[in-house]
Amino acid sequence: MKAKRAAIRGAKAARGRRIALFGGTFDPIHSGHVAVASAAERRFHLDGVFFIPSSRPPHKPSEELCAFEHRFAMVALACSAHPRFVPSLAEASVNGASPQLFYSIDTVRRFRRQFDRPGDRIYFIVGADSFLHLQTWKDYAELLQLSDFVVANRPGFQIRKLREVIPAALLAPPAAKESRDSRVIHLRNTSVYLLETVASHVSATDVRQRVERGRSLHGLVPPRVEEYITKQELYRQALYT
Repeated sequence: MKAKRAAIRGAKAARGRRIALFGGTFDPIHSGHVAVASAAERRFHLDGVFFIPSSRPPHKPSEELCAFEHRFAMVALACSAHPRFVPSLAEASVNGASPQLFYSIDTVRRFRRQFDRPGDRIYFIVGADSFLHLQTWKDYAELLQLSDFVVANRPGFQIRKLREVIPAALLAPPAAKESRDSRVIHLRNTSVYLLETVASHVSATDVRQRVERGRSLHGLVPPRVEEYITKQELYRQALYT
């Protein structure tokens, strides 16, 4: 058994580390997030999925968000049931200072410095709706070249929609793009993968609204997250739309 485990560790070291970055407000983290991360872990044989709650995302005013401390605590609780899920403070404010804006490009650069061995590979998990607005992101062309993208969506989504927002100069030459897998778009240095195995209708907005109305969250969030929301009396006031 020890020899087998050593062989597995040796094989992983030889191919490099495979990690995914899953960022968002996670206000709160819910079962849909967990399902997406689990599907990505299985498909890409990931060594770790880093859940990165943002203390101040550029697309949403910080005053509309639940306190970062609560959102991170809920992420940590959700990750506790999954050995390869890692709660990350990569986008937390430093030393209690007022939170800065966090851009995905800066977070990916940070992880690229950490995972820089030969063969290391970084995947960036994002929803299809967000990817379709990728051109509004800071340094999006560079971001596409620094990590592979895993685009989560329900079955039936047309991958051609993703191709339309990718600069033509970044696409791999025609001969190199040939693939039997219609769920993959090959770029010059990276790839964009469509993750169609998740069929979740849960949203953070739905969760908050159910709490405001005094309704159960059973099945919508991990049990420990539901317990935390109840004990901390989160989302009780109608602060969200």
